[in-house]
Amino acid sequence: MKKILLLGAVALFGAMNAQTEKGSWVIGGSTTLGFNNVTTKTKANGESYDGPKTSTFSFTPSVGYFVANKIAIGLDLGFQSTTTKDEGDKLTSSTILVMPTATYYFKSDSKVIPYLGAGVGYGSNTSKYNSSESNTTDGLTWGAKGGITYMVNQSAGIDLGLAYTQFSNKEEIMGYEVKNNANTFGVNVGFSFFFK
Repeated sequence: MKKILLLGAVALFGAMNAQTEKGSWVIGGSTTLGFNNVTTKTKANGESYDGPKTSTFSFTPSVGYFVANKIAIGLDLGFQSTTTKDEGDKLTSSTILVMPTATYYFKSDSKVIPYLGAGVGYGSNTSKYNSSESNTTDGLTWGAKGGITYMVNQSAGIDLGLAYTQFSNKEEIMGYEVKNNANTFGVNVGFSFFFK
């Protein structure tokens, strides 16, 4: 009986580590899908004021190919749309990010596989205020991520991690050079699918 349990444990260990071998693929390594809706109310001197209402939608799929055991080279795509309404005014902002990445999956004897990753790429942001013409700016984006993947079975896992992304651009407004930095830090939950 002990030999059967030992063989089963060795087989399970081999199956858990097979997903991160050279030649394998991972899809959705940092996939997040989120909806946020924020409404602000302010009270002062017995008066109540409605603040801006903000709605956000984001989607971040990714794909990676294991060029070596435990090391995946891939691409993260990001889309975020934010709409802010305040006293009849409306500001809509949409951001698209394309970021080549490298991710390292640590060796694990359990169903939990820790990972760290980083990337540098291109970002584009389009903003529109009320019915005016939209304004688009492009720039550099970079980011880092880390977390764990809990393997539900041999090919599917649930991700829980932290991610930081910075989008930077320069533009000229009324003769002045303006540099913008947008920093995003958050907790991500998603799914990963491994296959050969």
